[in-house]
Amino acid sequence: MDSSTAQRTADWNVVVTLAEQSFRDAVRLLRKWGTVKRTGYYNVLGMKVGNPDAFLADFAAAVADSPGILNFVSHVVPAQQTFDFSAAEDFEAKARAVALAWAPKLGGKSFHVRLHRRGFKGVLSTPREERFLDEALLAALGDTGRISFTDPDAVIQIETIDARAGMSFWTRDEVRRYPFLGTD
Repeated sequence: MDSSTAQRTADWNVVVTLAEQSFRDAVRLLRKWGTVKRTGYYNVLGMKVGNPDAFLADFAAAVADSPGILNFVSHVVPAQQTFDFSAAEDFEAKARAVALAWAPKLGGKSFHVRLHRRGFKGVLSTPREERFLDEALLAALGDTGRISFTDPDAVIQIETIDARAGMSFWTRDEVRRYPFLGTD
């Protein structure tokens, strides 16, 4: 990662992926909610909003009023927790701490962790990190939680852009209500 990419993506709490040829339309739409920045990744924007939960509700209302928005914005993922990391071990420690803080919400429920990684190729392995966090949560929950990839009660979603990660906890109802989250 070069320093210019690090500066462009250093401060975000929403990751937006775009449909083909929709950059200008997406930026025009999204900038009413916050600061929108290019990343070093094709069709991926970083965004900084004041309140990710309020943004999620506002964006969902905009989509309900104008469903065509989803023709140029593929996924919009507000992060409930963000952190910077420098290596796989640092990522794992910080992601584990956030995930374990959410463990009480997972007792008696099905769940899985989903990671969309941009950057750190060869350093972070998406399947390995997802398994690592699934196993950490299962160990914390004992017999009261289970992994499911088919209609789980909850999804812990992680988005990374270079050395920054954003994590969110979504219930089944939220995943259904906000299909643009891209938890699949």
